[in-house]
Amino acid sequence: ASLPTASFTFPRKPLQTMAAQIFAMPTVAVRAAAAAPRRTTRASVKAARNVSMNGEYGASGTSFYTTTEKQESYDSLDAVLSAKCADPEIVAVIKEQLDACADITEALRSALVTVEGSANTFGDAQLSVDVIADQIMWDAVKSSAVVAWGASEEEPEVKPCNPNGRFTVCWDPLDGSSIVDNNWAVGTMIGIWSKESGTGDNGLIGATGRDQVTALIALYGPRTTVLVGLDDGVYEFSYGCTPEGCELADGTFEPWICSRKKIQIKPDTRIFSPANMRASAQLPGYKELLNFYQDEGYTLRYTGGLVPDVYQQFTKNMGIFTNPTSEKSPAKLRLAFEASPFGLLVEQAGGKTSDGVTGGSVLDVVINTVDQRTPLCIGSANEVDRFNKVVLGK
Repeated sequence: ASLPTASFTFPRKPLQTMAAQIFAMPTVAVRAAAAAPRRTTRASVKAARNVSMNGEYGASGTSFYTTTEKQESYDSLDAVLSAKCADPEIVAVIKEQLDACADITEALRSALVTVEGSANTFGDAQLSVDVIADQIMWDAVKSSAVVAWGASEEEPEVKPCNPNGRFTVCWDPLDGSSIVDNNWAVGTMIGIWSKESGTGDNGLIGATGRDQVTALIALYGPRTTVLVGLDDGVYEFSYGCTPEGCELADGTFEPWICSRKKIQIKPDTRIFSPANMRASAQLPGYKELLNFYQDEGYTLRYTGGLVPDVYQQFTKNMGIFTNPTSEKSPAKLRLAFEASPFGLLVEQAGGKTSDGVTGGSVLDVVINTVDQRTPLCIGSANEVDRFNKVVLGK
């Protein structure tokens, strides 16, 4: 089905109303931000946008600024899901997960980043924002009519939700705990399987990333945006945006609008994001690859957060993220919670993945344990091929 071509706008509950909600947690209570944001005039915004980016103080040719042009109108979440997702139960679980991402957004705007006093199952100290985000996700799946099983990266155990549900949902509630105190971008990764997948009764063990029915990746930065896999590609939805042309007479807006459609990742790139660089001390091929990127003038874009480092491939339409493994610097990425959701979306957008061992797709690696770790190379196809050749000798 094709989306309607006519321009239209959509009502929504004002953000101030949503921001007044209280998120009650077992160990922490957070009231979402009550202060109204400062506003600028449209004239000042337009003037800033018209500043020339050329000349002595202009942008360099390696900055890769966006080329996305403003639209006259933007499709609503409901309009896109109606046209691009034929399964009503998948629509339902997508909308539930987007609601959770919206709640996490509001919580992050008001919560201080402090040590919670608890630890996850790996002995890592939990931050207040970790606990809040994870509780929001658990509330979403336990109240769902379509989710049968849930599993969190904070406590990797598949737990029952609704016995009549259809899906198994796995998530990393807040990726980037080591950088969130800097107020850098962080995110949520969500993989969704049918409970019939795999070899057990929970839809996860024995399954692969390719068995996912969809995946969502949320990025919390100056804006909240979420990548969603639909029937014909990857779409991006933006939360709480108020673009010109989308305002109703009563001044309200849709919570979610579709900001990018059918995103494609080009086969070549000049942007690289090298994780686990310590492994280059034991992997001559990885050291050779890193030297190649520098010698050839590639642009380094790396924050140490998996979500922003891979998400940029969808906004820049290119990129390569590398995370190999070695004896002294083993891989730490979790197959079910991190590699599989991103792998599904990157490959759906025309990119490629490598499991970092055989050179095959990470989506074909069987999930044998909930907390299974994996190396990963992901992004522009030709650069993944280069990784397989130089680092793995494949």
